[in-house]
Amino acid sequence: MFITASAFQFAEEVDRSATPPAEKRAENNRNMETKKIGLAIHGGAGTIDRSKMTRDKEREYRGGLERALNAGYEILNRGGSSLDATEAAVRVLEDDPHFNAGRGSVFTSAGTNEMDASIMDGKTVRAGAVGSVKHIKNPIGLARLVMEKSPHVMLDCAGAEAFAKANGIDLVDQKYFFTKERWDALQRIKAAEKHRTSGVGKILVITDQDRHGTVGAVALDKGGNMAAATSTGGTTNKLPGRIGDTPVIGAGTYANNQTCAVSCTGDGEYFIRAAAAHEVSALMKYRGMTLQDAAQTALDSVKQLGGTGGLIAIDRNGDIALPFNTNGMYRGYVDPNGKFVVEIYR
Repeated sequence: MFITASAFQFAEEVDRSATPPAEKRAENNRNMETKKIGLAIHGGAGTIDRSKMTRDKEREYRGGLERALNAGYEILNRGGSSLDATEAAVRVLEDDPHFNAGRGSVFTSAGTNEMDASIMDGKTVRAGAVGSVKHIKNPIGLARLVMEKSPHVMLDCAGAEAFAKANGIDLVDQKYFFTKERWDALQRIKAAEKHRTSGVGKILVITDQDRHGTVGAVALDKGGNMAAATSTGGTTNKLPGRIGDTPVIGAGTYANNQTCAVSCTGDGEYFIRAAAAHEVSALMKYRGMTLQDAAQTALDSVKQLGGTGGLIAIDRNGDIALPFNTNGMYRGYVDPNGKFVVEIYR
């Protein structure tokens, strides 16, 4: 599914205090820049059963997506950078326990929370990422610090947290990430695994909501620069130390001003194997595909490997693509009139 949104148009005011010669007016017109901004976010793709979504819960999910859009859009609208906008939008989703990132992260098989995140600057093609961090309230902020304050692209585990402390980020206790909904999902999956191995007991239905989820944002700022940011708690019952596509540059996150910015969500192992985020950019650069065609083709390559999920992408014209191959994806964007559009189902 695609939703294409043209970027916002902002024209500089012409000084009419004096009437310049025709040649000067023509020069002014040539120098006037049409400035565009665009923003899209996601809160994870998967099997989202409308019949099991209460009105109150749906309102809470939509509210979280709207707050994230507002945080990013305010920055872009006042001339801020796409990097700042994507980080701000993702931080809001990391702080919302409804989404599998930051506070709402799922549990590993050992009953711990391990988070991944990454951010990429399309202007410089620099990136920063963290993997399997356990005590970082907002992993996306640490990922940006890795990009800006270290010579590396990715840090993980204890090394990433030592780097965080050295750069003034306070660590939080693991209990900060505990939510009953995520804990209950872990117990359901463990019970289902026990049933499969023993052949006895109640059959439990495990949904994508139980298993995984990711949050992300892509943006285009007035300077024509793009950025992408992605954050996740991974997959429920994953082995400790498992790292998915989110912090892998080119798999779950990619940004390049020549083409597009991309953030992915879904079965991470398949997105890694397909190099899905970079694939969107490569198809645009080398095959001349539109953003929409490239995004769908990249997602199709994930599906051919056996993976499900979705992605969000924006190009330098401000066009947006939000394809997914599941029956739902928490997603939103800002339309050409500045209206927030938030959707969940297909």
